[in-house]
Amino acid sequence: MGTRNTEATVKSDILVTRRIPEAGLDLLREGAGVEVLPGDIEPTKQALLEKIRGRRGLLCLLTDPIDADVIAAGLGTLEVISNYAVGYDNIDVAAATAAGIPVGNTPGVLTETTADLAFSLLMSSARRIVEGAAFARAGKWRSWSPTLLLGRDVHGATLGILGMGRIGRAMARRATGFGMKIIYFDPDVEGEPDDLPGKPVSLDELAARSDFLSIHAPLNGETRGLVDARFMASMKREAILINTARGGLVDQDALVEALTDGVIGGAALDVTEPEPLPADHPLYSLPDCIIVPHLGSASVATRDRMAVMAAQNLLAGLNGERLPHCVNPEVYRGS
Repeated sequence: MGTRNTEATVKSDILVTRRIPEAGLDLLREGAGVEVLPGDIEPTKQALLEKIRGRRGLLCLLTDPIDADVIAAGLGTLEVISNYAVGYDNIDVAAATAAGIPVGNTPGVLTETTADLAFSLLMSSARRIVEGAAFARAGKWRSWSPTLLLGRDVHGATLGILGMGRIGRAMARRATGFGMKIIYFDPDVEGEPDDLPGKPVSLDELAARSDFLSIHAPLNGETRGLVDARFMASMKREAILINTARGGLVDQDALVEALTDGVIGGAALDVTEPEPLPADHPLYSLPDCIIVPHLGSASVATRDRMAVMAAQNLLAGLNGERLPHCVNPEVYRGS
């Protein structure tokens, strides 16, 4: 007698592409069987294609490319995709929508924590904190000097914000407390709401007037490479660029040239393209460039809340309910 193939029946309902905080996993395990892929590195596309088959729910990370092929491999069983992130440019939402699969994300929960990091990068760049710590650790600190590692004042400086969504507004609130002047560019913000600090300006004016320019825009076809060589050439020579949004918003080759040639004064990046940035990338060799490994939401409390929110999205989808946070609500039309 032959052995019956029971793979589809023994697979867990939910696939989680890497371990997330236990607060989210515990919630998932209460509602369904869960398989968490091992390791700290994102699975290959081939692994995703194999693992997605027979699953009802997928909980993925922002580094997991959930493209049309992966979604097609899940057709017939896949009912919901939940992204452990605010952004969802890693998911082919159009393909998911065409298949009638709702896609969830985790908006709002990481706003304040990411703004904390963005402002920390601004302060660290302005006052050369990373350079100073390395200088002292290397035994080069011999005495107090009137000209040692001079930085830039934050108070009274002009902060330009590219993208005035939740995180951009949170960044503006922090800057207000430091007495900074605030300008912003966001074509999706209409007028000048009373609760919105700062003055709306054109993109060219944002580049030209900012002492510090903080990026908080989504990555899409219109914004990819928006901060390019032309944009940087319009910036002040002492200006500092901060990016905690998505690496693809900045032309990194142009950024290397701008920093090397003194076109701008510095950069602080929480995001790069690709991630991780290769260890031999020239940005690492530039002393006026700070790079950290995508730590925007990396506080214990925030990552726990993200895990719970992602789990709640996924379980709602499995239960046939509307996702609390759905990026393609059109899947529910007519239902």
